[in-house]
Amino acid sequence: MRTLILSCNTGAGHNSCARAIQQAYRANGEVCDIVDALTFISERASQFISNWHTRIYLYAPRLFSAGYEKAEHREDLFREGTAVYRYITSGVRKMYECIAAGGYDNVICTHVFPALALTELRRRFPVLRVLTSHVSTDYTCSPCTADSGLDWYFMPAAALEDEFVRCGIPREKLVASGMPVRREFYARPEKAQAKRALGLRPEQRHLVMMCGSMGCGPMEELTQLLGARMQPGDVLSVVCSKNETLLRKLQKQTAGAENVRLLGQVDDVPALLHGADVFLTKPGGLSTSEAVAARLPMVLIDAVAGCEEHNLDFFLRAGMAVTANTPNEIANLALELAHSEARLAEMRRAMETVAGTPADIIHDWLRDHQTT
Repeated sequence: MRTLILSCNTGAGHNSCARAIQQAYRANGEVCDIVDALTFISERASQFISNWHTRIYLYAPRLFSAGYEKAEHREDLFREGTAVYRYITSGVRKMYECIAAGGYDNVICTHVFPALALTELRRRFPVLRVLTSHVSTDYTCSPCTADSGLDWYFMPAAALEDEFVRCGIPREKLVASGMPVRREFYARPEKAQAKRALGLRPEQRHLVMMCGSMGCGPMEELTQLLGARMQPGDVLSVVCSKNETLLRKLQKQTAGAENVRLLGQVDDVPALLHGADVFLTKPGGLSTSEAVAARLPMVLIDAVAGCEEHNLDFFLRAGMAVTANTPNEIANLALELAHSEARLAEMRRAMETVAGTPADIIHDWLRDHQTT
């Protein structure tokens, strides 16, 4: 098979999912390429949508939430004939040319926008015979997913099947694959060894805080609270990612603090998580799934209404995460959890119910259903 993955530069999660699937295909010696589907509209459109998505998410989360909720309750928002649908599908001819020129016979979408565009492509160019699928990157059926018409829909958990069916996706098209993350997260070295690799002693309690590629949420306040309350020997690693403004602020705030490590963009996130005892993060679909793969208990913070709230509910119900309402409560909860081996072990056991490597499951399923 020659596989094309269509992603979107609207948050890092969709691209991370795409790279995890690509890793599985390339491990089997197969061609697998990733394209930002928004570039089929235009390069300018991709940059514009990506920039505004980031700005709204960072600086106007209530507006972001309102937009998501509107999409949830306006079933016709992305349907054929609407202005939004026409814009999303305006690059269909370029998408067709890309698929035809590349000889791809398997197209996977990690965002609903390319899933809608691919559906329109199949209507306009029925001569093109390709296997099509969508991979959900949140623990919910995202708005308008059911408006697409692809061959397969991969869900992050079997428990979500009824929700996807209620949204309008035929049950026979659903596959509970799990959420694809890179296979390095599944390595799970012995905890003492992983801590030593980070320059820590095995007995030290290590908390890692990382809130997506944008470094958002109440990280500044939490760093101050945790730094002041940690027990001797405890260590907090704060990953600011691309948020250089946050990094500079925290450098001033924590100057001289030996128990706080400040990091920018981290190349080896799996190694960092393997050497941690507790993970403080926003409930993004991919970051939470990476923690589950690494068997790392989570404290979830600052959920934005919409997909993050759905993710939060899922992991709380599953016993893999805890949360609180304020930074003060979150700091206390995280430190209490870090020093409760019984509670940590209970949460790790809950994560052990998640079996298999989802990217390989997706690869094998589509390989076995090429004639669909």
